[in-house]
Amino acid sequence: MEQQVILVNEKDEIEGTAGKMEVHRKGLLHRAFSVFVFNKRGEMLLQQRALNKYHSGGLWTNACCSHPEPGEETKSGAVRRLKEELGFETKLEKVFDFIYKAEFDNGLTEYEFDHVYTGSYDGEIDFASEEVMDVCYKPMHEIRDSLQSQPSRYTAWFRLAYPKVESWWNEHYKNRVA
Repeated sequence: MEQQVILVNEKDEIEGTAGKMEVHRKGLLHRAFSVFVFNKRGEMLLQQRALNKYHSGGLWTNACCSHPEPGEETKSGAVRRLKEELGFETKLEKVFDFIYKAEFDNGLTEYEFDHVYTGSYDGEIDFASEEVMDVCYKPMHEIRDSLQSQPSRYTAWFRLAYPKVESWWNEHYKNRVA
């Protein structure tokens, strides 16, 4: 059976469920999450999506993105997918949410109410190769410069979320860097 996602309205109120691919073919608003992870030096963990992903394969993005399952708390889904994709767990904190819509060349559309979480991690990363092609930590200024000079190397949601995350990082994280 196809994975189900949670349909929501613009207030993030549940309106039902539907199959993941149907939702992306029809461009229906659904609940999602994005996880941004930083190391002790304040560098952001990036993942390069596996080439076989249903869209945005080979592009760089934040540590983890996905959808909570019906009946699952959004934060619990974020913790679960971080473990499934990158092989580790860390404490997550919700920092903001936003709605975005992005259409892809293959006819699919992401229309998401995206809950954004942050966490800190410095250990081993044992990523799932069917989900992730590569990972790296990068300083914030290098990511910002790369987004400006080569935006096509990054996922649509990462390009939208990054300025908001950078603003949060400058206010809440930058001073914690060792």
